[in-house]
Amino acid sequence: TDGSFAVNDIPSGSYVVEVVTPTYRFEPVRVDITSKGKMRARLVNHIKTSEVIRQPYPLQIRASGPHSYFMKRETWGWTDFLMNPMVMMMVLPLLIIVLLPKVVNTNDPEMRKEMEQSMNMLNPNPELPDVSELMTKLFSGSKASSKAGSSSKGSRPAAKRR
Repeated sequence: TDGSFAVNDIPSGSYVVEVVTPTYRFEPVRVDITSKGKMRARLVNHIKTSEVIRQPYPLQIRASGPHSYFMKRETWGWTDFLMNPMVMMMVLPLLIIVLLPKVVNTNDPEMRKEMEQSMNMLNPNPELPDVSELMTKLFSGSKASSKAGSSSKGSRPAAKRR
């Protein structure tokens, strides 16, 4: 009735006593019996096998807690949404675009002049030809190139390209 039991006539050696129940968790206990009949009990530690935590004999095994078969559901919060990498990639550039002009004082004439100079450095020189214009002239069938091609022997008229 109290859950106690006795096991007699056990040969010498090491034994592991485990209580298995579906509702509660119990720590396994290793019992070492010497050839002289002396007994030593200790908790089983699978991680640190050399660590010895002695248990009093006769054994009194207490439940370490109920079994938890299910994991607790995670709660959802706004921080989970805002710290999502996809949201951060969309929101942070938008914030920079919206807030940066308000932070920088554009009424200051020196600051405005400095900003215009930095923008002019980024813009290409209007006198230099554009790469797209060069490619267009190079690959298009212009009249100048067809006249030069017609002066050579046995050439055909340049075909129109679409």
